[in-house]
Amino acid sequence: MSVDHYENFPVASVLCPPALRPAVTAIYWFARTADDIADEGDATPEQRLADLDAYREDLRSVARGHAPTPRWEGVFVPLAAMFRRHHLPLPLLEALLSAFEQDTHQRRYPDRAAVLDYCKRSANPVGRLLLHLYGVRDLDSLTQSDAICTALQLINFWQDLSVDLPRDRLYVPLLDCAEVGVGVPDLMRQRDTGATRALVEKEVRWARELMLSGAPLATRLPGRTGWELRLVVQGGLRILDKIEAMEFEVLRRRPKIGVADGPGLLWRAVWMRVT
Repeated sequence: MSVDHYENFPVASVLCPPALRPAVTAIYWFARTADDIADEGDATPEQRLADLDAYREDLRSVARGHAPTPRWEGVFVPLAAMFRRHHLPLPLLEALLSAFEQDTHQRRYPDRAAVLDYCKRSANPVGRLLLHLYGVRDLDSLTQSDAICTALQLINFWQDLSVDLPRDRLYVPLLDCAEVGVGVPDLMRQRDTGATRALVEKEVRWARELMLSGAPLATRLPGRTGWELRLVVQGGLRILDKIEAMEFEVLRRRPKIGVADGPGLLWRAVWMRVT
């Protein structure tokens, strides 16, 4: 589907089971719009929070079976139909909103625990919503889904350093910066040094370990669902490979996945080991 934002990973792709594509698309637009409310334009933090609060009220309204306000009908009318059809878990959608609210006022994270708490709300609910649609409920699958989603969020952070730093947003844990001797002011000025590259290497290793811990889920899920997740996992790992190939110099350059990466991703997806 056509979106204005660059996306690394497939959304409602041809591999998604056709019966679930409307639900995946509705969830995507719910999250995409909320993210834009929190990040885009020149609104004040106070106005963003007020808009997100109104957005939450529309969410709760359609979850109760009521009509949304006209402001975001394009988001909530399709989402309301998916609530009726699939009984979407409201707490997971509200968790996403809490992460977007956090983005309006928090720009530093003291340690990995704080980053993981953010990922628990900004990324993990998406995976759990998809597993809900697929009828997957077991604890091992949920745990591995969380690992994949957290890894994807971390990968996006490290991929987007050149975009986030000029906006005064830093998701790299401050404790990690201190451990490798990187001063935050130098990092915010996007100064490429041996220390900053060592820092990025440290964060890339963290993301890769998480991704590999969750990857077995992709080989267990059947049919199109499993194949799409294989490509998602391999897409994330490919971004990490590109960061490594750049020798971790991503403070001013942003690696991307392109058409030329497609055959390699397919090859890697086919040869993922079943566990």
